[in-house]
Amino acid sequence: MTWTAPDITRTDGSPVAGERDMLNGYLAWHRSSFLLKCAGLTGEQLAERAVPPSSLSLLGLIRHMAKVERTWFRQRFAGQPVERLHASKKDVDFDDLDPARAAEEYALLIEEMRLADEAAVGASLEDTFTLRHEVYSLRMIYLHMIGEYARHNGHADMMRERVDGVTGA
Repeated sequence: MTWTAPDITRTDGSPVAGERDMLNGYLAWHRSSFLLKCAGLTGEQLAERAVPPSSLSLLGLIRHMAKVERTWFRQRFAGQPVERLHASKKDVDFDDLDPARAAEEYALLIEEMRLADEAAVGASLEDTFTLRHEVYSLRMIYLHMIGEYARHNGHADMMRERVDGVTGA
């Protein structure tokens, strides 16, 4: 049996919530939008580099977003001593793809999303950490992650359309 990315229901955020709830809601919306763009595709389809000459693929974006979730929330903000993902070379997220591992990579992204949320529970948006002599807040991480997903959701739209013609997901 061939694995396919599961169906997803897009999470809605409130347009009138307080700042923390709004940031959580919009990040959840972008996360679920990305997963929706992957829904129903096989590992082979997810690994397809559909917009030449770019090495981008949906599977590469799955791997990249798992790394970004882990890096910003768990390693940098929470200071958790977890290994880096895909750290061997630049762009390894996109270059070292194995369609047979798509289910595992997808599950890792879902787990990193959960652990990222867990790392921020109870923290104030004003809580900070220092990276390369620069102070960053949790608020900045939320804004960065929303922008990261928004940018890659645009990429995912084009790739999905090239893979199987689906648009507007």
